[in-house]
Amino acid sequence: MLSWVVLLAVVAFVASAAFKMVPHYLDYMSLEKIINSVETDKAAQVRSVSDFYAHLSRGMQVNGIRDLNPQDIIKVEVVNNEFKAHLEYEKREPLIRNLDLVARFNKDFRVRMP
Repeated sequence: MLSWVVLLAVVAFVASAAFKMVPHYLDYMSLEKIINSVETDKAAQVRSVSDFYAHLSRGMQVNGIRDLNPQDIIKVEVVNNEFKAHLEYEKREPLIRNLDLVARFNKDFRVRMP
């Protein structure tokens, strides 16, 4: 009986951590798709850094990502007719008292101008 209680406690702990962190990974994957869509979405007409941020903001609004500011999480520059974007941010979720779960996202993108 005791082993079942311990097993149930471990499963509950892992499930709790997963339910807290999975939404952040889904947001990150959505951000990757939004950034990569700059190259494939010809209708967006992204030609400057400000257009890039506007495209990113619209995509984040559509996907329900409201707790991140595009200018804070991504740095964009134009080099040789392509965008170089560096996405970097972290999300923290409280786990138990002073223990937090931390997800750190850091990726570089090279996106051609349409």
